[in-house]
Amino acid sequence: MSIFSPSERTFIQRQRVGRFATADQAGQPHIVPVCYACDGAALYIALDTKPKRVEPQRLKRVRNLLANPQVALLVDHYSDDWSELTFVLIRGTAELVPPETAEHRVAIELLRDRYPQYREMPIQEQPVIAIRPTAVTAWGAPAE
Repeated sequence: MSIFSPSERTFIQRQRVGRFATADQAGQPHIVPVCYACDGAALYIALDTKPKRVEPQRLKRVRNLLANPQVALLVDHYSDDWSELTFVLIRGTAELVPPETAEHRVAIELLRDRYPQYREMPIQEQPVIAIRPTAVTAWGAPAE
């Protein structure tokens, strides 16, 4: 069952990047741009192989969600025509989905279908971040 309205889901599918917000145990916020895929019930974020200073499982976003699984994903559209400004804010809980599970395989397929760059990366070797939405706030005209 999807928490998203049809117009929210269409908007989320049309956008290419979101801003993933986590907080550590002390409540210190951390936000990064991410690529994502949505199946209507969950959103998935790959731990990809783009250059990083640490191993994927040592990333701040991963350490934060393990300490505090309450997260948010902001998907937005900016335009100089402010009548077109739109966002969908998804709040929920996050977890790492381990490789070799059915959900992981589905997530990898969704991510590779959405982002051709992932077809050449061994993203199947790393866990995937799954966001389980608990609340959605939309503003603007998400269907347009």
